[in-house]
Amino acid sequence: MRAAVLGLGEAGRRYAGDLAAAGVAVTGYDVRTMEPPSGVRLAASIPEAVEGADLVLSLTTAAGSLDAAQAASGHVATSAVFADLNAASPARKVAVARELATGLFADVAVLAPVTRQGLRTPVLAAGPGATAFANLLRPLRAQVEIVPGEPGAAASRKLLRSVFMKSLATTILESLAAARAAGCEQWVRAQIAGELGERGEALVDRLVDGTHQHAGRRRHEMEDTRVYLEELGTPTDMTSAAIRWLGSIHAGRRS
Repeated sequence: MRAAVLGLGEAGRRYAGDLAAAGVAVTGYDVRTMEPPSGVRLAASIPEAVEGADLVLSLTTAAGSLDAAQAASGHVATSAVFADLNAASPARKVAVARELATGLFADVAVLAPVTRQGLRTPVLAAGPGATAFANLLRPLRAQVEIVPGEPGAAASRKLLRSVFMKSLATTILESLAAARAAGCEQWVRAQIAGELGERGEALVDRLVDGTHQHAGRRRHEMEDTRVYLEELGTPTDMTSAAIRWLGSIHAGRRS
């Protein structure tokens, strides 16, 4: 198999490196000048990167996903899978799919930080290329769940899940901030961890650390989530509160 990875940020580098380690011929592309992961060839352009690839993974960020699809359009083989793994709104996934003149589009939603499990990170896949995407990556031990529906179906489920996950994270942060001020942070932290089950302590650590590290990106994701909930006609109170918390953390106003 030959694969192209568009965007060699934190997630893209891990995917590219894991694919190369699994014996896949990988070509990477990023707008920045950088050293590629071990075993990955660096292309000078998106058309060069996707030429001849059986699988294209787009990890450019949501803001750059449409431009990446436009640049790849016409250069992706008809039988190839173009998988958009960016955390984006359902509408953006639909727009990206429409840009592709060739290839099988897969809307892929990543459900956990890629840095922890790499290629084995659980994902959802929807759209005409979902089954082909799963068939290419499952032999490499990727955890792919196919969901019914057109492009945007996987993204919508991720956003609905984010209402809970990001709200949980910011609720924990607010509780710990108050407990810190009251002088009983460790006790409250232990209480929260106990309610979350046998892996509660690790989950609290992951939510707290991950929220601080990725506050800006998660705020944008929750803004997309709020738009989606408004389209559904459902309440956005917790989502809006999470956006405010994430924005404050990103701006350095909260720790």
